[in-house]
Amino acid sequence: MAVSSTRFRAPGGKRPWPLLLAAAALAGCAVGPDFRQPEAPSGAALTRPGFSPATPSAPVEKGEAQQFLEGMDIPHRWWMLFRSPELNALVDQSLQSHPSVAAAQAALRQAHAYVQAQRGYYLPRVQAGFSPSRQKNAGETPFTLYTTQLAVSYTPDIFGGNRRQVESLRATEEAQRFQLEATYLTLASNVVATAVEQAALIEQIEASRAIIASATRSLDILKKQFALGYAAGTDVALAESALAQFQQSLPDLQKQLERSRNMLAALTGGFPNQAPERPFRLSGLALPHELPVSLPSRLVAQRPDVRSAQAQLHAASAAIGVATADMLPQFSITASGTGAAATFGQMFAAGHPFWGIAAEISQTLFAGGTLLYQRRAAEAAFDQAAAQYKETVIGAFQDVADTLYALQADASALQAAARTEQASTRALTLVQKQLAAGQVDVLALLSSQQTYQEAVISRAQAQANRLADTAALFQALGGGWWNRPDAPLVAAKAD
Repeated sequence: MAVSSTRFRAPGGKRPWPLLLAAAALAGCAVGPDFRQPEAPSGAALTRPGFSPATPSAPVEKGEAQQFLEGMDIPHRWWMLFRSPELNALVDQSLQSHPSVAAAQAALRQAHAYVQAQRGYYLPRVQAGFSPSRQKNAGETPFTLYTTQLAVSYTPDIFGGNRRQVESLRATEEAQRFQLEATYLTLASNVVATAVEQAALIEQIEASRAIIASATRSLDILKKQFALGYAAGTDVALAESALAQFQQSLPDLQKQLERSRNMLAALTGGFPNQAPERPFRLSGLALPHELPVSLPSRLVAQRPDVRSAQAQLHAASAAIGVATADMLPQFSITASGTGAAATFGQMFAAGHPFWGIAAEISQTLFAGGTLLYQRRAAEAAFDQAAAQYKETVIGAFQDVADTLYALQADASALQAAARTEQASTRALTLVQKQLAAGQVDVLALLSSQQTYQEAVISRAQAQANRLADTAALFQALGGGWWNRPDAPLVAAKAD
Protein backbone atom coordinates (compact mmCIF):
# COMPACT_ATOMS: atom_id res chain seq x y z
CA MET A 1 0.00 0.00 0.00
CA ALA A 2 1.60 3.25 -1.13
CA VAL A 3 1.08 6.36 1.02
CA SER A 4 1.35 9.82 -0.55
CA SER A 5 2.73 12.75 1.50
CA THR A 6 1.48 15.49 -0.85
CA ARG A 7 -0.42 18.25 0.96
CA PHE A 8 -3.16 20.35 -0.53
CA ARG A 9 -5.63 22.97 0.66
CA ALA A 10 -9.10 23.84 -0.38
CA PRO A 11 -9.93 27.31 -1.62
CA GLY A 12 -9.72 29.78 1.23
CA GLY A 13 -6.83 27.95 2.87
CA LYS A 14 -8.99 25.39 4.74
CA ARG A 15 -7.91 21.80 4.88
CA PRO A 16 -10.68 19.46 3.62
CA TRP A 17 -10.31 16.85 6.36
CA PRO A 18 -13.50 14.97 5.38
CA LEU A 19 -12.23 14.66 1.82
CA LEU A 20 -8.84 13.49 3.03
CA LEU A 21 -10.38 10.83 5.21
CA ALA A 22 -12.72 9.66 2.45
CA ALA A 23 -9.79 9.41 0.02
CA ALA A 24 -7.78 7.46 2.58
CA ALA A 25 -10.69 5.07 3.06
CA LEU A 26 -10.91 4.43 -0.68
CA ALA A 27 -7.16 3.95 -1.07
CA GLY A 28 -6.63 1.88 2.05
CA CYS A 29 -5.95 -1.80 1.99
CA ALA A 30 -7.37 -4.48 4.26
CA VAL A 31 -4.95 -5.65 6.93
CA GLY A 32 -4.54 -9.32 7.71
CA PRO A 33 -3.77 -12.28 5.44
CA ASP A 34 -5.34 -12.58 1.99
CA PHE A 35 -7.00 -15.97 1.68
CA ARG A 36 -5.64 -18.40 -0.86
CA GLN A 37 -7.59 -21.45 -1.91
CA PRO A 38 -5.86 -24.62 -0.68
CA GLU A 39 -4.19 -26.63 -3.39
CA ALA A 40 -5.31 -30.15 -4.18
CA PRO A 41 -3.28 -32.73 -2.25
CA SER A 42 -0.22 -33.72 -4.24
CA GLY A 43 0.51 -37.38 -4.79
CA ALA A 44 -2.92 -38.44 -3.53
CA ALA A 45 -4.81 -41.24 -5.27
CA LEU A 46 -8.15 -42.90 -4.66
CA THR A 47 -6.93 -46.47 -5.19
CA ARG A 48 -3.76 -48.48 -4.86
CA PRO A 49 -1.88 -50.01 -7.81
CA GLY A 50 -3.59 -53.10 -9.14
CA PHE A 51 -7.16 -51.86 -8.71
CA SER A 52 -9.25 -53.30 -11.51
CA PRO A 53 -11.18 -50.85 -13.72
CA ALA A 54 -14.10 -53.32 -13.88
CA THR A 55 -15.90 -55.58 -11.43
CA PRO A 56 -16.49 -59.32 -11.89
CA SER A 57 -19.82 -60.44 -13.36
CA ALA A 58 -22.27 -63.09 -12.23
CA PRO A 59 -24.95 -65.04 -14.20
CA VAL A 60 -27.87 -63.57 -12.20
CA GLU A 61 -29.95 -60.43 -12.19
CA LYS A 62 -27.85 -57.40 -11.15
CA GLY A 63 -24.79 -59.47 -11.95
CA GLU A 64 -23.46 -57.37 -14.84
CA ALA A 65 -19.91 -56.03 -14.63
CA GLN A 66 -19.51 -52.37 -13.70
CA GLN A 67 -16.89 -50.20 -15.40
CA PHE A 68 -15.03 -47.45 -13.50
CA LEU A 69 -14.43 -44.50 -15.84
CA GLU A 70 -11.91 -41.93 -14.66
CA GLY A 71 -13.04 -38.36 -15.27
CA MET A 72 -16.64 -39.31 -16.03
CA ASP A 73 -19.01 -36.52 -14.98
CA ILE A 74 -21.98 -37.04 -12.69
CA PRO A 75 -25.52 -35.88 -13.54
CA HIS A 76 -27.15 -33.76 -10.85
CA ARG A 77 -30.11 -36.20 -10.81
CA TRP A 78 -27.85 -39.22 -10.52
CA TRP A 79 -30.55 -41.37 -8.89
CA MET A 80 -32.32 -41.54 -12.26
CA LEU A 81 -29.60 -43.98 -13.36
CA PHE A 82 -31.43 -46.66 -11.33
CA ARG A 83 -34.33 -46.29 -13.81
CA SER A 84 -37.15 -46.34 -11.30
CA PRO A 85 -39.92 -43.75 -11.74
CA GLU A 86 -41.13 -44.47 -8.21
CA LEU A 87 -37.66 -43.82 -6.82
CA ASN A 88 -37.35 -40.59 -8.82
CA ALA A 89 -40.67 -39.35 -7.46
CA LEU A 90 -39.70 -40.14 -3.86
CA VAL A 91 -36.35 -38.36 -4.12
CA ASP A 92 -38.00 -35.30 -5.66
CA GLN A 93 -40.60 -35.27 -2.90
CA SER A 94 -37.89 -35.60 -0.25
CA LEU A 95 -35.90 -32.66 -1.64
CA GLN A 96 -39.04 -30.52 -1.62
CA SER A 97 -40.73 -31.58 1.61
CA HIS A 98 -38.17 -32.70 4.19
CA PRO A 99 -37.82 -30.21 7.09
CA SER A 100 -34.02 -30.34 6.95
CA VAL A 101 -34.15 -28.69 3.52
CA ALA A 102 -36.31 -25.84 4.80
CA ALA A 103 -34.00 -25.42 7.80
CA ALA A 104 -30.86 -25.32 5.63
CA GLN A 105 -32.49 -22.87 3.22
CA ALA A 106 -33.48 -20.61 6.12
CA ALA A 107 -29.93 -20.77 7.49
CA LEU A 108 -28.61 -19.72 4.07
CA ARG A 109 -31.02 -16.77 3.93
CA GLN A 110 -29.91 -15.78 7.42
CA ALA A 111 -26.24 -15.91 6.44
CA HIS A 112 -26.97 -13.78 3.36
CA ALA A 113 -28.85 -11.23 5.48
CA TYR A 114 -25.87 -10.94 7.82
CA VAL A 115 -23.64 -10.14 4.83
CA GLN A 116 -25.99 -7.44 3.61
CA ALA A 117 -26.32 -6.00 7.11
CA GLN A 118 -22.54 -5.75 7.49
CA ARG A 119 -22.20 -4.09 4.07
CA GLY A 120 -24.34 -1.26 5.43
CA TYR A 121 -21.37 -0.08 7.51
CA TYR A 122 -19.69 1.06 4.30
CA LEU A 123 -22.18 3.95 4.14
CA PRO A 124 -22.84 6.89 6.46
CA ARG A 125 -25.50 6.55 9.12
CA VAL A 126 -28.18 9.23 9.13
CA GLN A 127 -30.43 9.76 12.13
CA ALA A 128 -33.22 12.29 12.65
CA GLY A 129 -34.86 13.32 15.89
CA PHE A 130 -37.72 15.57 17.00
CA SER A 131 -38.33 16.52 20.63
CA PRO A 132 -41.17 18.79 21.83
CA SER A 133 -40.93 19.85 25.51
CA ARG A 134 -42.84 22.08 27.93
CA GLN A 135 -40.59 24.27 30.10
CA LYS A 136 -40.80 27.04 32.69
CA ASN A 137 -37.88 29.14 33.81
CA ALA A 138 -37.81 31.22 36.97
CA GLY A 139 -39.83 34.42 36.58
CA GLU A 140 -41.11 33.43 33.15
CA THR A 141 -44.32 32.01 31.85
CA PRO A 142 -44.33 28.44 30.68
CA PHE A 143 -43.49 27.85 27.03
CA THR A 144 -43.17 25.01 24.57
CA LEU A 145 -39.77 24.26 22.96
CA TYR A 146 -39.55 22.33 19.70
CA THR A 147 -36.18 20.79 18.85
CA THR A 148 -35.26 18.84 15.74
CA GLN A 149 -31.91 17.28 14.86
CA LEU A 150 -30.30 15.60 11.86
CA ALA A 151 -27.08 13.70 12.56
CA VAL A 152 -24.73 12.05 10.06
CA SER A 153 -21.93 9.76 11.19
CA TYR A 154 -19.40 7.91 9.11
CA THR A 155 -16.60 5.53 10.01
CA PRO A 156 -14.07 5.29 7.19
CA ASP A 157 -12.79 1.75 6.68
CA ILE A 158 -9.16 2.89 6.66
CA PHE A 159 -7.56 -0.46 7.51
CA GLY A 160 -10.22 -2.68 6.01
CA GLY A 161 -11.70 -4.05 9.21
CA ASN A 162 -15.21 -3.87 7.80
CA ARG A 163 -14.09 -5.33 4.50
CA ARG A 164 -12.59 -8.29 6.31
CA GLN A 165 -15.78 -8.67 8.35
CA VAL A 166 -17.87 -8.71 5.16
CA GLU A 167 -15.40 -11.18 3.65
CA SER A 168 -15.75 -13.43 6.69
CA LEU A 169 -19.54 -13.32 6.57
CA ARG A 170 -19.59 -14.01 2.84
CA ALA A 171 -17.39 -17.05 3.42
CA THR A 172 -19.78 -18.17 6.15
CA GLU A 173 -22.62 -17.75 3.66
CA GLU A 174 -20.74 -19.90 1.17
CA ALA A 175 -20.20 -22.56 3.84
CA GLN A 176 -23.92 -22.56 4.54
CA ARG A 177 -24.67 -22.83 0.84
CA PHE A 178 -22.61 -26.01 0.63
CA GLN A 179 -24.22 -27.34 3.78
CA LEU A 180 -27.50 -26.99 1.91
CA GLU A 181 -25.96 -28.98 -0.96
CA ALA A 182 -24.88 -31.61 1.55
CA THR A 183 -28.45 -31.76 2.84
CA TYR A 184 -29.77 -32.38 -0.67
CA LEU A 185 -27.16 -35.07 -1.29
CA THR A 186 -27.70 -36.83 2.02
CA LEU A 187 -31.46 -36.92 1.58
CA ALA A 188 -31.26 -38.33 -1.95
CA SER A 189 -28.73 -40.95 -0.87
CA ASN A 190 -30.80 -41.98 2.14
CA VAL A 191 -33.94 -42.38 0.01
CA VAL A 192 -32.08 -44.60 -2.47
CA ALA A 193 -30.43 -46.65 0.28
CA THR A 194 -33.73 -47.17 2.10
CA ALA A 195 -35.50 -48.16 -1.12
CA VAL A 196 -32.78 -50.73 -1.84
CA GLU A 197 -32.98 -52.03 1.72
CA GLN A 198 -36.75 -52.42 1.40
CA ALA A 199 -36.38 -54.29 -1.88
CA ALA A 200 -33.83 -56.66 -0.34
CA LEU A 201 -36.04 -57.30 2.68
CA ILE A 202 -38.98 -58.21 0.45
CA GLU A 203 -36.78 -60.71 -1.41
CA GLN A 204 -35.68 -62.23 1.90
CA ILE A 205 -39.25 -62.37 3.23
CA GLU A 206 -40.44 -64.14 0.10
CA ALA A 207 -37.54 -66.57 0.32
CA SER A 208 -38.33 -67.24 3.98
CA ARG A 209 -42.01 -67.83 3.22
CA ALA A 210 -41.08 -70.22 0.44
CA ILE A 211 -38.84 -72.14 2.80
CA ILE A 212 -41.59 -72.23 5.46
CA ALA A 213 -44.04 -73.59 2.90
CA SER A 214 -41.53 -76.21 1.79
CA ALA A 215 -40.75 -77.20 5.37
CA THR A 216 -44.48 -77.44 6.11
CA ARG A 217 -45.00 -79.80 3.16
CA SER A 218 -42.03 -81.90 4.24
CA LEU A 219 -43.41 -82.09 7.78
CA ASP A 220 -46.78 -83.25 6.45
CA ILE A 221 -45.07 -85.98 4.44
CA LEU A 222 -43.06 -87.04 7.46
CA LYS A 223 -46.14 -87.21 9.66
CA LYS A 224 -47.83 -89.50 7.15
CA GLN A 225 -44.74 -91.69 7.07
CA PHE A 226 -44.72 -91.77 10.85
CA ALA A 227 -48.37 -92.84 10.89
CA LEU A 228 -47.49 -95.70 8.54
CA GLY A 229 -44.46 -96.64 10.62
CA TYR A 230 -41.85 -95.53 8.08
CA ALA A 231 -40.48 -92.63 10.16
CA ALA A 232 -39.38 -92.18 13.75
CA GLY A 233 -40.97 -89.80 16.22
CA THR A 234 -37.66 -88.04 16.69
CA ASP A 235 -37.58 -87.20 12.98
CA VAL A 236 -41.01 -85.60 13.26
CA ALA A 237 -39.90 -83.60 16.31
CA LEU A 238 -36.77 -82.38 14.51
CA ALA A 239 -38.84 -81.30 11.52
CA GLU A 240 -41.27 -79.42 13.75
CA SER A 241 -38.35 -77.68 15.51
CA ALA A 242 -36.77 -76.69 12.19
CA LEU A 243 -40.08 -75.30 10.91
CA ALA A 244 -40.46 -73.24 14.07
CA GLN A 245 -36.96 -71.80 13.57
CA PHE A 246 -37.77 -70.85 9.97
CA GLN A 247 -40.99 -69.21 11.15
CA GLN A 248 -39.10 -67.36 13.89
CA SER A 249 -36.90 -65.55 11.37
CA LEU A 250 -39.88 -64.08 9.53
CA PRO A 251 -41.13 -61.55 12.13
CA ASP A 252 -37.70 -59.91 12.38
CA LEU A 253 -37.60 -59.39 8.61
CA GLN A 254 -41.13 -57.99 8.69
CA LYS A 255 -40.13 -55.62 11.48
CA GLN A 256 -37.23 -54.34 9.39
CA LEU A 257 -39.56 -53.94 6.42
CA GLU A 258 -41.95 -51.79 8.45
CA ARG A 259 -39.02 -49.67 9.61
CA SER A 260 -37.99 -49.10 6.01
CA ARG A 261 -41.53 -47.99 5.16
CA ASN A 262 -41.57 -45.58 8.09
CA MET A 263 -38.14 -44.31 7.09
CA LEU A 264 -39.27 -43.58 3.54
CA ALA A 265 -42.29 -41.73 4.90
CA ALA A 266 -40.07 -39.63 7.18
CA LEU A 267 -37.52 -38.93 4.44
CA THR A 268 -40.28 -37.56 2.23
CA GLY A 269 -41.56 -35.30 4.99
CA GLY A 270 -44.55 -37.47 5.88
CA PHE A 271 -45.86 -39.58 8.73
CA PRO A 272 -45.96 -43.40 8.97
CA ASN A 273 -49.49 -43.60 7.57
CA GLN A 274 -48.26 -41.68 4.50
CA ALA A 275 -45.59 -44.20 3.48
CA PRO A 276 -45.56 -45.29 -0.18
CA GLU A 277 -48.09 -48.07 -0.66
CA ARG A 278 -46.18 -49.85 -3.39
CA PRO A 279 -42.98 -51.42 -2.03
CA PHE A 280 -39.73 -51.43 -3.96
CA ARG A 281 -38.46 -54.60 -5.63
CA LEU A 282 -34.93 -55.43 -6.69
CA SER A 283 -36.26 -56.21 -10.15
CA GLY A 284 -37.50 -52.61 -10.42
CA LEU A 285 -34.07 -51.09 -9.81
CA ALA A 286 -31.47 -51.09 -12.57
CA LEU A 287 -27.77 -51.41 -11.82
CA PRO A 288 -25.72 -48.64 -13.49
CA HIS A 289 -22.98 -50.24 -15.56
CA GLU A 290 -20.70 -47.21 -15.95
CA LEU A 291 -19.50 -45.53 -12.77
CA PRO A 292 -17.51 -42.29 -12.42
CA VAL A 293 -14.17 -41.98 -10.70
CA SER A 294 -13.24 -38.33 -10.24
CA LEU A 295 -9.69 -37.08 -10.39
CA PRO A 296 -8.26 -36.16 -6.98
CA SER A 297 -8.06 -32.49 -7.99
CA ARG A 298 -11.77 -32.54 -8.88
CA LEU A 299 -12.87 -34.41 -5.77
CA VAL A 300 -11.95 -31.55 -3.42
CA ALA A 301 -13.96 -29.17 -5.60
CA GLN A 302 -16.99 -31.46 -5.80
CA ARG A 303 -17.58 -32.65 -2.25
CA PRO A 304 -19.97 -30.28 -0.42
CA ASP A 305 -18.36 -31.04 2.94
CA VAL A 306 -14.90 -30.16 1.60
CA ARG A 307 -16.19 -26.94 0.05
CA SER A 308 -17.93 -26.03 3.29
CA ALA A 309 -14.74 -26.66 5.26
CA GLN A 310 -12.82 -24.53 2.77
CA ALA A 311 -15.30 -21.67 3.20
CA GLN A 312 -14.99 -21.94 6.98
CA LEU A 313 -11.22 -21.71 6.58
CA HIS A 314 -11.74 -18.56 4.49
CA ALA A 315 -13.95 -17.06 7.19
CA ALA A 316 -11.31 -17.78 9.83
CA SER A 317 -8.65 -16.13 7.68
CA ALA A 318 -10.71 -12.97 7.31
CA ALA A 319 -11.35 -12.91 11.07
CA ILE A 320 -7.61 -12.40 11.59
CA GLY A 321 -7.88 -9.19 9.55
CA VAL A 322 -10.82 -8.04 11.65
CA ALA A 323 -8.84 -8.58 14.86
CA THR A 324 -5.80 -6.83 13.37
CA ALA A 325 -7.82 -3.79 12.32
CA ASP A 326 -9.22 -3.47 15.85
CA MET A 327 -5.67 -2.91 17.11
CA LEU A 328 -5.10 0.08 14.79
CA PRO A 329 -6.39 3.68 15.03
CA GLN A 330 -10.11 4.16 14.54
CA PHE A 331 -11.46 7.11 12.53
CA SER A 332 -14.91 8.67 12.58
CA ILE A 333 -16.65 11.75 11.21
CA THR A 334 -19.85 13.17 12.62
CA ALA A 335 -21.98 16.12 11.51
CA SER A 336 -25.19 17.38 13.02
CA GLY A 337 -27.68 20.14 12.41
CA THR A 338 -30.18 21.26 15.06
CA GLY A 339 -33.03 23.70 15.16
CA ALA A 340 -34.87 24.86 18.31
CA ALA A 341 -37.69 27.39 18.71
CA ALA A 342 -40.74 28.07 20.83
CA THR A 343 -42.96 27.65 17.80
CA PHE A 344 -42.80 24.79 15.35
CA GLY A 345 -42.55 26.98 12.26
CA GLN A 346 -39.58 28.97 13.64
CA MET A 347 -37.21 26.01 14.16
CA PHE A 348 -35.48 26.60 10.82
CA ALA A 349 -35.84 30.39 10.73
CA ALA A 350 -32.75 32.57 10.76
CA GLY A 351 -30.92 32.46 14.06
CA HIS A 352 -32.44 29.24 15.31
CA PRO A 353 -30.58 26.42 13.50
CA PHE A 354 -27.04 25.53 14.50
CA TRP A 355 -24.69 22.82 13.26
CA GLY A 356 -21.41 21.12 13.98
CA ILE A 357 -18.83 18.89 12.27
CA ALA A 358 -16.26 16.79 14.13
CA ALA A 359 -13.59 14.30 13.20
CA GLU A 360 -12.15 11.83 15.67
CA ILE A 361 -9.14 9.57 15.70
CA SER A 362 -8.82 7.15 18.59
CA GLN A 363 -6.20 4.59 19.44
CA THR A 364 -6.41 2.09 22.25
CA LEU A 365 -3.23 2.45 24.30
CA PHE A 366 -3.93 -0.12 26.98
CA ALA A 367 -6.60 -2.78 27.21
CA GLY A 368 -4.93 -5.41 29.35
CA GLY A 369 -3.81 -7.37 26.29
CA THR A 370 -7.39 -7.92 25.13
CA LEU A 371 -6.86 -6.89 21.52
CA LEU A 372 -3.58 -8.80 21.23
CA TYR A 373 -5.08 -12.01 22.53
CA GLN A 374 -8.17 -11.60 20.39
CA ARG A 375 -5.87 -11.61 17.37
CA ARG A 376 -4.01 -14.64 18.69
CA ALA A 377 -7.33 -16.37 19.21
CA ALA A 378 -8.27 -15.61 15.60
CA GLU A 379 -4.95 -17.06 14.43
CA ALA A 380 -5.53 -20.19 16.51
CA ALA A 381 -9.05 -20.49 15.05
CA PHE A 382 -7.52 -20.35 11.57
CA ASP A 383 -5.06 -23.12 12.46
CA GLN A 384 -7.96 -25.19 13.78
CA ALA A 385 -9.99 -24.61 10.60
CA ALA A 386 -6.96 -25.57 8.49
CA ALA A 387 -6.56 -28.85 10.39
CA GLN A 388 -10.30 -29.56 10.08
CA TYR A 389 -10.15 -28.86 6.35
CA LYS A 390 -7.30 -31.32 5.93
CA GLU A 391 -9.18 -33.90 7.99
CA THR A 392 -12.26 -33.43 5.79
CA VAL A 393 -10.21 -33.91 2.62
CA ILE A 394 -8.62 -37.09 3.98
CA GLY A 395 -12.06 -38.38 4.95
CA ALA A 396 -13.40 -37.62 1.47
CA PHE A 397 -10.66 -39.66 -0.18
CA GLN A 398 -11.26 -42.48 2.29
CA ASP A 399 -15.01 -42.50 1.55
CA VAL A 400 -14.45 -42.84 -2.18
CA ALA A 401 -11.77 -45.49 -1.79
CA ASP A 402 -13.90 -47.50 0.64
CA THR A 403 -16.81 -47.44 -1.80
CA LEU A 404 -14.73 -48.41 -4.83
CA TYR A 405 -13.27 -51.43 -3.06
CA ALA A 406 -16.70 -52.27 -1.63
CA LEU A 407 -18.13 -52.41 -5.16
CA GLN A 408 -15.40 -54.83 -6.19
CA ALA A 409 -16.11 -56.98 -3.14
CA ASP A 410 -19.87 -56.82 -3.73
CA ALA A 411 -19.47 -58.14 -7.26
CA SER A 412 -17.29 -61.00 -6.07
CA ALA A 413 -19.75 -61.77 -3.27
CA LEU A 414 -22.66 -61.88 -5.74
CA GLN A 415 -20.65 -64.15 -8.01
CA ALA A 416 -20.07 -66.57 -5.14
CA ALA A 417 -23.67 -66.25 -3.90
CA ALA A 418 -25.00 -67.07 -7.37
CA ARG A 419 -22.92 -70.24 -7.56
CA THR A 420 -24.00 -71.23 -4.06
CA GLU A 421 -27.68 -70.65 -4.83
CA GLN A 422 -27.50 -72.70 -8.02
CA ALA A 423 -25.81 -75.56 -6.22
CA SER A 424 -28.15 -75.46 -3.23
CA THR A 425 -31.20 -75.38 -5.53
CA ARG A 426 -30.06 -78.55 -7.29
CA ALA A 427 -29.25 -80.20 -3.97
CA LEU A 428 -32.61 -79.34 -2.43
CA THR A 429 -34.56 -80.63 -5.42
CA LEU A 430 -32.64 -83.89 -5.33
CA VAL A 431 -33.09 -84.37 -1.58
CA GLN A 432 -36.85 -83.69 -1.83
CA LYS A 433 -37.19 -86.44 -4.45
CA GLN A 434 -35.07 -88.81 -2.38
CA LEU A 435 -37.15 -88.10 0.72
CA ALA A 436 -40.39 -88.83 -1.13
CA ALA A 437 -38.87 -92.14 -2.26
CA GLY A 438 -37.68 -92.93 1.25
CA GLN A 439 -34.01 -92.89 0.27
CA VAL A 440 -32.92 -90.19 2.79
CA ASP A 441 -34.08 -89.12 6.23
CA VAL A 442 -35.52 -85.81 7.31
CA LEU A 443 -32.19 -84.53 8.59
CA ALA A 444 -30.85 -84.39 5.06
CA LEU A 445 -33.89 -82.43 3.95
CA LEU A 446 -33.67 -79.96 6.83
CA SER A 447 -30.00 -79.35 6.10
CA SER A 448 -30.69 -78.76 2.41
CA GLN A 449 -33.56 -76.41 3.18
CA GLN A 450 -31.45 -74.34 5.54
CA THR A 451 -28.58 -74.19 3.04
CA TYR A 452 -30.94 -73.07 0.30
CA GLN A 453 -32.54 -70.41 2.48
CA GLU A 454 -29.17 -68.97 3.39
CA ALA A 455 -28.12 -68.99 -0.28
CA VAL A 456 -31.23 -67.12 -1.43
CA ILE A 457 -30.86 -64.53 1.31
CA SER A 458 -27.15 -64.10 0.59
CA ARG A 459 -27.85 -63.59 -3.11
CA ALA A 460 -30.51 -60.96 -2.40
CA GLN A 461 -28.22 -59.18 0.06
CA ALA A 462 -25.36 -59.23 -2.45
CA GLN A 463 -27.59 -57.72 -5.13
CA ALA A 464 -28.80 -55.06 -2.72
CA ASN A 465 -25.23 -54.29 -1.62
CA ARG A 466 -24.23 -53.56 -5.23
CA LEU A 467 -27.11 -51.12 -5.61
CA ALA A 468 -26.55 -49.48 -2.24
CA ASP A 469 -22.79 -49.08 -2.72
CA THR A 470 -23.35 -47.70 -6.21
CA ALA A 471 -25.50 -44.97 -4.66
CA ALA A 472 -22.83 -44.50 -1.98
CA LEU A 473 -20.23 -43.89 -4.70
CA PHE A 474 -22.30 -41.09 -6.24
CA GLN A 475 -22.68 -39.60 -2.77
CA ALA A 476 -18.95 -39.93 -2.00
CA LEU A 477 -18.05 -38.14 -5.25
CA GLY A 478 -20.30 -35.17 -4.46
CA GLY A 479 -23.50 -36.04 -6.26
CA GLY A 480 -23.22 -33.83 -9.35
CA TRP A 481 -24.66 -30.62 -7.82
CA TRP A 482 -22.38 -28.55 -10.09
CA ASN A 483 -24.42 -29.66 -13.12
CA ARG A 484 -27.66 -28.30 -11.70
CA PRO A 485 -28.86 -25.13 -13.48
CA ASP A 486 -29.01 -23.16 -10.22
CA ALA A 487 -25.75 -24.53 -8.81
CA PRO A 488 -23.80 -22.20 -6.48
CA LEU A 489 -20.74 -20.35 -7.72
CA VAL A 490 -17.51 -22.30 -7.74
CA ALA A 491 -15.94 -19.74 -5.42
CA ALA A 492 -17.18 -16.64 -3.68
CA LYS A 493 -16.21 -13.51 -5.56
CA ALA A 494 -13.97 -11.02 -3.83
CA ASP A 495 -15.87 -8.18 -2.30
